[in-house]
Amino acid sequence: MRAAVHQAAGTITVEDVPDAALVEPTDAVVRVLRSCICGSDLWSYRGIIDRAAGSRTGHEFIGVVTDVGAAVGTVRPGDLVVAPFAWSDNTCPACQDGVHTRCDNGGGFGAPGSDGGQGEAVRVPQADGTLVAVPGGPDGVDDALLPALLTLSDVMATGLHGAVLAGVEEGSTVAVIGDGAVGLCAVLGARAVLGAERVVLMSRHEDRAALGRTFGATDVVAERGEEGIAAVRELTGGRGVRHVVEAVGTPQSWEMALGMARVGGRVGAVGVPHTSPEIPLFPIVRNHLTVSAGIAPVRKYLPDLIERVMDGRLDPGAVFDLTLPLAQVADGYAAMDERRSIKTMLAG
Repeated sequence: MRAAVHQAAGTITVEDVPDAALVEPTDAVVRVLRSCICGSDLWSYRGIIDRAAGSRTGHEFIGVVTDVGAAVGTVRPGDLVVAPFAWSDNTCPACQDGVHTRCDNGGGFGAPGSDGGQGEAVRVPQADGTLVAVPGGPDGVDDALLPALLTLSDVMATGLHGAVLAGVEEGSTVAVIGDGAVGLCAVLGARAVLGAERVVLMSRHEDRAALGRTFGATDVVAERGEEGIAAVRELTGGRGVRHVVEAVGTPQSWEMALGMARVGGRVGAVGVPHTSPEIPLFPIVRNHLTVSAGIAPVRKYLPDLIERVMDGRLDPGAVFDLTLPLAQVADGYAAMDERRSIKTMLAG
């Protein structure tokens, strides 16, 4: 089969690799219908973090089950499934606590020794605890819904998780730092799922700001740093916002998050901190802030999000603004790296 392979910083190729196949009785094999490139994939593409040459890439995909191990009972061949970016058994103490990304028997697609999502098929460990079937199967789901379903494998659930960590609820005022796919989905999650009344999106890119408004942002602030903090405080009568979603993970974004949170506010952080920001404790203590952070347990959110997509209450599919065949995955990486694409979907 064909799959995307990381060769070096800035170089992604499509190669012939061993076919995805069952190894454990708890495995399933999924033929990929749609996959995509994640903003976190760019860290190794840009050489900011190391990745082994020859390793498989991608962790977001949806597809059709083609084979299952003897111990798999919740999905069967022919099912259309959404795969979270990390597999989990859904039974260990961490999973039962809703922290599937810390599963005792978990792992991540594209990690050493695993299949990547950017390929023709994927071996899925812990299939019973990981995969969630979409009602109607591949023949009963309109192709127009596939982009929305694909977002659920990571960015939609991750953005929503940031808003949940920030304590967003009906009528809340929220600030979202980050106008990538996760930040934009945080806007949508805060508004369409949790019922926020006002969402301030920090964005200085007009295409992303426009999509943010479509997703429910009521205000857009282009300024950064102290100017950005001041602008948000001005919008909120000088007090700042009670709920902040940090969806970037850099020192600068953390500085803004803590600076724009009002006294007694909450920061929900889902931006992966590849650059190891140093978080000052004194502003948190002085302002009675609650800071919650974590890699999103996508599996926890999937049943509800799939239902919302299927009944028309949620459509995050517009976050994909470029669709390419797998053979052109390198062009997708370049487009996202150069900010010509918010998020690129791979089809076929």
